[in-house]
Amino acid sequence: MKYNRIVEAIFIKRPNRFIAHVLIDGEEEVVHVKNTGRCRELLVPGARVVLEDCSEKPNRKTRYSLIAVWKGDILVNMDSQLPNAVVYKSLKENKIGELENIHRVKREVTYQNSRFDIYFEGQDEKGYIEVKGVTLEEDGIARFPDAPTLRGKRHVLEMIDALDEGYRAIIFFLIQMQGPREFRLNWEMDKDFSQAVKDAHDRGVIILAYDSIVNENSVELGKPIPIDLNN
Repeated sequence: MKYNRIVEAIFIKRPNRFIAHVLIDGEEEVVHVKNTGRCRELLVPGARVVLEDCSEKPNRKTRYSLIAVWKGDILVNMDSQLPNAVVYKSLKENKIGELENIHRVKREVTYQNSRFDIYFEGQDEKGYIEVKGVTLEEDGIARFPDAPTLRGKRHVLEMIDALDEGYRAIIFFLIQMQGPREFRLNWEMDKDFSQAVKDAHDRGVIILAYDSIVNENSVELGKPIPIDLNN
């Protein structure tokens, strides 16, 4: 996925989930934040951030959207709409080793009370993929979630139902940075979600974790990384 026009800035503050104040060439600007998660370890005063210039889009209240932030020497993409798009594109291009020979792919498909991110069909199978974007990293370990997520738990439980109905069921954690050596569930933050994922895996739901190749103006699927689901 590519961004057409980007601008570098310095983060000042985030008054609420939807906006942030940044400095662009010394001038303060209010920008949209494309991630409603907490991201407290990323958005710290003085952090270098990357903005997308959206001035060509009509009816916007802000000219810019905050899409990425530097955490030391690691660039972390924060666009919550991006993981779905990256996995979808990679799936269509047969870049996911665990999901080869897929001939039909559709985004945002309703199942029970949820909308799973991707529906796919292969030669002898049909399945669903729920994509979770991961921005939390601690000492080389990527973790999810960074906040309690009742919605996320519901998705996991409905993935188990889909598996029981004969679908191939996959939860895909896309780590929105390059470099973490392992993915772990964040049991301390949300025990219920983490237990649901562990139970889903034990039942046969496939759990995948890939990192990303992140540049200021683009993000591509990286490589699979080891997963530890234990508490």
